[in-house]
Amino acid sequence: MKRTFTLTTAIAALFAASIANADEIRVLNWQGYGTDADWATDAFTEATGHTVVHEYFNSEQEMLTKLRTNPGAYDVVLINASFTPQAQAEGLITSIDTAMIENFDDVSANMAENDDLNAGGALHGVPWTWGLTSFAINTNTFDEAPTSIEVFWDPDYNGRVSIRDDALEAVQFAAIATGQDINNIEDLDAIQVKLAELMPQIKTYWGSENDWNQFMAADDLDVATIWSGSASRSMAAGLPVQFVVPEEGAIGWLDGLSIPTSSTKQEAAHQFIDWMIDPEFYTRWAEDGAPASANAAAAAALPEDAFNRQVLGDPEVVARVQFQRPVSDETREAYLTMWQALKAAQ
Repeated sequence: MKRTFTLTTAIAALFAASIANADEIRVLNWQGYGTDADWATDAFTEATGHTVVHEYFNSEQEMLTKLRTNPGAYDVVLINASFTPQAQAEGLITSIDTAMIENFDDVSANMAENDDLNAGGALHGVPWTWGLTSFAINTNTFDEAPTSIEVFWDPDYNGRVSIRDDALEAVQFAAIATGQDINNIEDLDAIQVKLAELMPQIKTYWGSENDWNQFMAADDLDVATIWSGSASRSMAAGLPVQFVVPEEGAIGWLDGLSIPTSSTKQEAAHQFIDWMIDPEFYTRWAEDGAPASANAAAAAALPEDAFNRQVLGDPEVVARVQFQRPVSDETREAYLTMWQALKAAQ
């Protein structure tokens, strides 16, 4: 049973003064990604008076388009760190006033100082969550978890493999499989060959967490790429899956919460971001399956057996992670052209 949730007395007292001047803030995010949990927005509204309305995107490119074409429509936006410099350079997001975010002091220094979130020489995204893109196995098929990414090319699992239908992710996945740096790919031909060899193994491509869960629940797949936070939720929901970080490594990502330059409710936006990195919010969210928190105090508050302490808290695992950096539009286009050609030839 999920525990009854309220803001801590201290946080509630801190925000109480603003209730009389409550705003409606609009948040732009992936659907079902923490900020829109009813219990979280209800607690925030009860404490501050601010109401929260969400709008969603299905890709980072769509997110940027929404910011460009709807000035003033959003007050908080979730941006992956690899896209933050582009949003900052276009003037879409403003710098963060960390003095207005009480919980910022507990954000891990290496994330608070992340070069991409500090685009333009100032913090433009509060580190919120991080995680890995790796893979999970169907535990009904495997007696023992594989240790290598090469399991995707194993003929024993022909027709029982899936990867996300995303060109950048596919290329970076193959870069790891070919021993390359995902942020400095020197042999794209080798990646094309590696992916071409993978295509006959693939049963289907997945596009959303819900798709992935349905495939696994139907026992359609033996091994499939997945995000760590999604794997955590799937495991919490009882699906027979196990998350694996292979010896070759995994793709790391960091998500930040930013404030659009055009927002007219920036004080309320700062308050909402402060609540999103609060340990009390995070430990409740983790019960439902959440990515790892960038807030060290929040991470430390998790139970010892929590997924994000057992897996992402392992220094040996973290040492194998390659964190994504920004990718130019030209490079993305090259990856997309190659990916579409590979799928068309299948």
